[in-house]
Amino acid sequence: MIDDFEEDVDDLSGLNLWLSDLSTDSATRNLGAVLIGIGALLGIIVGIMLISGNVSGILSGQLEESGGTADVDGVVISALSSNSSGGEGVSEVEVVLYDQDGLVIGTDSTDSGGRFSIEGVPRKSVVLEVSHAGNITVQIFLIPGDHSQVSITLTEGEGIEILDMEGESFLGESVMIATIFAIFTLLTGFAGMAGSLEARKGISYRKTWWLSFLGLWSGGMMFVGPLFTLSGMGLVGLSRGQFYDIHSKED
Repeated sequence: MIDDFEEDVDDLSGLNLWLSDLSTDSATRNLGAVLIGIGALLGIIVGIMLISGNVSGILSGQLEESGGTADVDGVVISALSSNSSGGEGVSEVEVVLYDQDGLVIGTDSTDSGGRFSIEGVPRKSVVLEVSHAGNITVQIFLIPGDHSQVSITLTEGEGIEILDMEGESFLGESVMIATIFAIFTLLTGFAGMAGSLEARKGISYRKTWWLSFLGLWSGGMMFVGPLFTLSGMGLVGLSRGQFYDIHSKED
């Protein structure tokens, strides 16, 4: 029993000695700096890819004259006439899609639930016309792909009702959000790179830690980049006594 205890103490002492040697070896701090730098570099690469890829991907095929295509999906319902009738899907309603020159580029008829779908429409300004006997004809100006579903209400009567839905796209907000996220990823990646350089210099441990912490948020390659950064921060934390600000306080 005593021999086992002494053996455990010896093992523990050996581990402490090994960790003590690592904490005083400059190679530990330098390796931590390299790992932090790798994690930051992955974050910077992802940020560049987001800026050049995601935003352009949102723009291409989604802005007018982009040359992309989209589907026009929607539902046609009857207008409410009382508390007990109306608001139901209207079947066999003719839906026609016109381009800017008035040429027909797609047609469909609503199903039993009032739904319709016209696929593969160029992302340019079009006019969606819905006509049904005994109801006002509805003409909607829109850009395919800006709306997940177009809801049209049929009202009894004669004439034409014109609606403009071209200005209701949230494309600009989507581009802005994607751009902000990409810039945030890029900036935190650069912060991590600065943390790597600070670790290499070994002057300020606090500055190194905070810059490396910011680098974690770059999320390079999902979990790969943060894993490198955390490993580097662990080695830097182990060798914190090598930093000038920590060493000067201990003295």
